Amino acid sequence: MRLFAASKRVALKKWQALAKRTRTFLARRPHRSFVRTRRRDYTRSLKLPGYWAFTNEVRALLWKHRKLMLWLGAVYSVLTIALVGMASQSTYTQLNDALKTSGGDVFSGNWGQISQAGLLLLGGVTGNFNTAAPDAAQQIYAAVLALLVWLTTVWLLRALLAGHTPRLRDGIYNAGAPIVSTFLVALLLIIQLLPVAIAAIGYGAAVASGLLSGGVEAMIFWAVAGLSTILSLYWITSTLFALIVVTLPGMYPMKAIRTAGDLVVGRRLRILYRLLWLIGTVAVAWILIMVPIILFAMWFGSAVTAASWVPIVPVALLFMSTLTIIWVASYIYLFYRKVVDDDSAPA
Repeated sequence: MRLFAASKRVALKKWQALAKRTRTFLARRPHRSFVRTRRRDYTRSLKLPGYWAFTNEVRALLWKHRKLMLWLGAVYSVLTIALVGMASQSTYTQLNDALKTSGGDVFSGNWGQISQAGLLLLGGVTGNFNTAAPDAAQQIYAAVLALLVWLTTVWLLRALLAGHTPRLRDGIYNAGAPIVSTFLVALLLIIQLLPVAIAAIGYGAAVASGLLSGGVEAMIFWAVAGLSTILSLYWITSTLFALIVVTLPGMYPMKAIRTAGDLVVGRRLRILYRLLWLIGTVAVAWILIMVPIILFAMWFGSAVTAASWVPIVPVALLFMSTLTIIWVASYIYLFYRKVVDDDSAPA
């Protein structure tokens, strides 16, 4: 009888805790599924600089500490070469020669050279310069190094904005503490991107089968693919902030995800626009930086045949990838601070 009473008290406490947690969640998230929310009830302030102004603000901060950030990129690029490897120079040369041979007059002239460089850049980004697919160990090393670049960048920026003068050594040694919790949040981000991945796979299959030639089938496919993309974008808007929140001392993954979700409530679309802007600027930066490098490598290989083995493009791709992680982490971290500073109530 006493055992039954004790178990009943335990169950009652759990039920009360669950009810309190539910009430707290509903108070933080005033919107309800399938219930219309009037505009006056979801307006939430978010005072931010313009798109160009904020991007220039991030650029100015990184440029001010360019020595620290360039050393960060260099260190992790060297670690990536040592543990994972980089794109093959011989594969790049073979692909370049194949484009010249098959292209004929298509790649003649300045615009033709630029088009060839663009195709080579696309091949490098999609991994066509690799002689073989990375094994399981290399994939694990690559994922860990990417997380460490992210964590070190956030740690250094937090210290810099706090008025300290951190050394790169301090960031490398101290930033890796929340790597397990960051990995779990990153794993959730990958799961949230599955709808887009499935849509991309479906697009390849639809093109191969001729399904997109027209008709109701094509309309249905594009509708499903569009909804899948919107769903993934909706999910990752808060999860990207969670990758910053989880780096706080004593923060757990689920708490970070809940906190990030509370930050974007009532202003998710405006935050999403900024993230899409980030993706667009990164794509433009890759084109503006890598295409001239590839053009220089093409000229250098033709002018100095004996030095065609120099891996200019593979090294540039690797270093650019590391700098991209640093830029994205810096942009999202500073964006997160702007959102946190605007401490308006959920709407």
